[in-house]
Amino acid sequence: MSGRPVYIADGARTPFLKARGGPGPFSPVDLAVQCGRPLLLRQPFAPECFDQVILGCVNVVPDEMNPARVAALRLGMGEAMTAFTVQINCGSGMQSIDTGFRYIREGKADLILAGGAESLSHAPLVFRDEAVEWFSELNRARGLSDKAEALADFRPGHFKPLIGLEKGLTDPIVELNMGQTAEVLAHLFDISREAADSYAVRSHLRLARAQSEGWLDGEVMPAFSADGQVFESDDGVRPESSEDKLAGLKPVFEPPWGKVTAGNSSQITDGASWVVLASEEAVKAHGLEPIAEIADSEWTALDPSIMGLGPVMSATPLLNRNDRDLDDIELWEINEAFAAQVLACVAAWEDETFCRDALGLDEPMGGLDAARLNIDGGAISLGHPVGTSGNRIVLHLANAMRREGKSLGVATECIGGGQGGAMLIQAA
Repeated sequence: MSGRPVYIADGARTPFLKARGGPGPFSPVDLAVQCGRPLLLRQPFAPECFDQVILGCVNVVPDEMNPARVAALRLGMGEAMTAFTVQINCGSGMQSIDTGFRYIREGKADLILAGGAESLSHAPLVFRDEAVEWFSELNRARGLSDKAEALADFRPGHFKPLIGLEKGLTDPIVELNMGQTAEVLAHLFDISREAADSYAVRSHLRLARAQSEGWLDGEVMPAFSADGQVFESDDGVRPESSEDKLAGLKPVFEPPWGKVTAGNSSQITDGASWVVLASEEAVKAHGLEPIAEIADSEWTALDPSIMGLGPVMSATPLLNRNDRDLDDIELWEINEAFAAQVLACVAAWEDETFCRDALGLDEPMGGLDAARLNIDGGAISLGHPVGTSGNRIVLHLANAMRREGKSLGVATECIGGGQGGAMLIQAA
């Protein structure tokens, strides 16, 4: 793409903490600050040197409206620091990077802090419509007789809340939850339950290896809760996972014959991630050592019922525009919303009919080598804090490319509502 070069100069994230039936120790901004402080402290310039802050967040809590600005102030970046929050569901963390990338490329900024933060354990419980109507009736009542009449309309079910996260993960257009869209793809591309479980086991084993080898040490910053607990690593990984164990789990979304279970789906987690984006001028001025360069990006949309194919629909034109094939990309990060969804994307690139009818290609794109895909695990083993994941996969892809000595990588995700995002990065 034309314009100034844009570099990923550094980045850090919190451990991803599995939601365990109640609010976790951190809000979205708490998480952003936990990994933001050590990241800013290790930079050779003051926090005020950034031009702006961009943060992806989907489930914004009422106490933190515009969490980007709240985080910037808590990070000591100065009252003059402009900051805004972006939301495109699962792509929000990547959207923050892409927005910063375009500002810098066009010469409107030199240093941008771009991130994602999500605390799914703090997703709200929501009153049902009939309960809201009853509260409104009671509030409007004037005098004892009117209030008594309103109280008489109370029903115990008014206090039975709806789970906000469950509503948020259900598409309002096609009326399918995200797990059901993965079931649709499993049916369309004949993804077996065994293949999905096998993929899930691989995700856990790869993350466990990355942790034990210390490959995540510079990327994951410890988080410290108010009561003194220390969280040092992603806590959803199950290195003892096996296909036999996963085979015993029942389908969650389409029982009894479905392919998607709790074991081969992404985990509900809390977490945050930041990357430092810099122009070439900023790199030289501050003596930075970039870990990667952003080459290009692409956003696309498709039928919400097959939203899991978003990576295929976005990465394909990205590769075509840059005269690249699947084999040219040495490392891939495809966010693991569901094992069946990732496997369906791989199958779609090999399917002649799909490539012709949906992608407009004369022949299939080809196979994607499993050894290049999510080499250190993904959302199935470490979790999917929705507004954060797109940021994490870009950051980790850059770090993994550097570690492995690779030159080209693609990070991509499916997006609830029927969209997809992809980013091409290259060695700096």
